[in-house]
Amino acid sequence: MPLTPQEVEHIARLARLELTSAEQTRYREQLSAILDHVAQLQKLDTSRIPPTASVFSGDSHLRADQPRPGLTPEALLKNAPEQEKGQFKIPPVFE
Repeated sequence: MPLTPQEVEHIARLARLELTSAEQTRYREQLSAILDHVAQLQKLDTSRIPPTASVFSGDSHLRADQPRPGLTPEALLKNAPEQEKGQFKIPPVFE
């Protein structure tokens, strides 16, 4: 499925790319090869393959969540550059 030079220019314009004529030729060949490969994949019979949402099984390989104590407010504010009334003090966002 070879692309025309006009199609490559159109794709480059959509991507906001400025291509030299050598780059247009190279990308035309590369994009055409990619489209040929996709065309071959579309010919495969996938009618007996069930649709899947994930390639992984439903089993989780992660550890179970277990609650544990967090940091105290004093520990959190220990390295704060500024604090006021037990909270971080930051410069105002709007003036």
